[in-house]
Amino acid sequence: MRRLTLAFCGCGSRARTYASIAAEMPEHYQLVAAADPVTDRLDVVRKLGEKSCAHFRSFDSAEAMFAAGKLADVVVIATQDAQHRAHAIRAMELGCDLLLEKPIAHRLDDTLAVQAAAQKLGRRVVVCHVLRYTPFYNQVAEIIRQGEIGDIVSANFIEGVQPWHQAHSFVRGHWSVEAKSSPMLLAKSCHDLDLLAWLINRPCLSVSSYGALTQFTAAKAPAGAPARCTDGCPAAKDCLYDAHRYALPEGRRWLAMVYDRAKIADDAEIFTWLKTSPWGRCAYRCDNDVVDHQVVALKFTGDVTATFTMTAFDEGRQLEIFGTRGILRGGAFVKKHLDCDLVVTPHGHEAAPRKITVKAPTAGYAGHGGGDYGLMQTLHRDLTCADPKAMHTSLDTSLQSHLMAFAAEKSRREGRAVSLDS
Repeated sequence: MRRLTLAFCGCGSRARTYASIAAEMPEHYQLVAAADPVTDRLDVVRKLGEKSCAHFRSFDSAEAMFAAGKLADVVVIATQDAQHRAHAIRAMELGCDLLLEKPIAHRLDDTLAVQAAAQKLGRRVVVCHVLRYTPFYNQVAEIIRQGEIGDIVSANFIEGVQPWHQAHSFVRGHWSVEAKSSPMLLAKSCHDLDLLAWLINRPCLSVSSYGALTQFTAAKAPAGAPARCTDGCPAAKDCLYDAHRYALPEGRRWLAMVYDRAKIADDAEIFTWLKTSPWGRCAYRCDNDVVDHQVVALKFTGDVTATFTMTAFDEGRQLEIFGTRGILRGGAFVKKHLDCDLVVTPHGHEAAPRKITVKAPTAGYAGHGGGDYGLMQTLHRDLTCADPKAMHTSLDTSLQSHLMAFAAEKSRREGRAVSLDS
């Protein structure tokens, strides 16, 4: 078994997660290089790498790392969405395969350019659609493949982003302005579209979508709310999005993704940092323009239909899959009210529902329901198997969810159904 060497292009939260897991699999991976302009983040990956690589190399930019030539078998692309095209193509030109954080790229032409480069250069690319690797969704896939609910006729998926997450990432954060990042559906919900494409297992033909930004706007700001929570807000006590909540335990968990000292800083330090940080702004007075809710209707071959709802105002994912022999339901609502993960309800008055509890991950990183750990377990096989067609997920496979997202955004803006062929 050949050990793969890894270089990290960007050392943010996602890259540090993958690096931590890879460091626990020395039989599969060796961390040899990393690049990031933030020294503290770079040092996290460097310290992990130096456990097995005495000559680990650090760089203050992706460009500097690429200028050093091919340093690893695989480059982990974990920079901001708008940088993915340039960084992915450059790494492949150097002869590296990729673990590419989703989305593939933030625009359709950039996404297709990455795909074209991979095909031309003969490189393997695994996109981080980590939910495919969770025990939960693998159980869903097994139920479908075994035919327990018959042929899929329609499906309904929901992603509740959660109000604080919306404010943190898509109002104050990196993905708040589409021109600087990605459409909301692509940035947050290409996971869900990928799951629909994977589980239905048919090509998507057309998409129709509606959505808007309605809550996180100046028109909804509390009376007298200043531009920054730290300027003193009369509504702070009752506001769900008061930035001072970052000092609370749950707030610090989110803040740690953007402020490296969040877990060790005292409250005063955090409040001082918020005075000039984007995360200290009033959630109703930011420059955000991505939607806070969106619905999508999809048509697949064989007249199979599906709907997907993304909303800031719920928490967790939910699914309903309607088949010719029964219905499969699961997710946050089922877990809360039925104390199980999935319920299969056969058609017919005499058939009893079957409740299923999915075994939670007991080893490694449990983020994304165990999906991050599952991805890193599978990555080695995908990048070393003899036949690229045997990969669990490839760039071509992941492309469909992106085309669905781009089509949905086009439909939302133009008020019409959009064919994926177009």
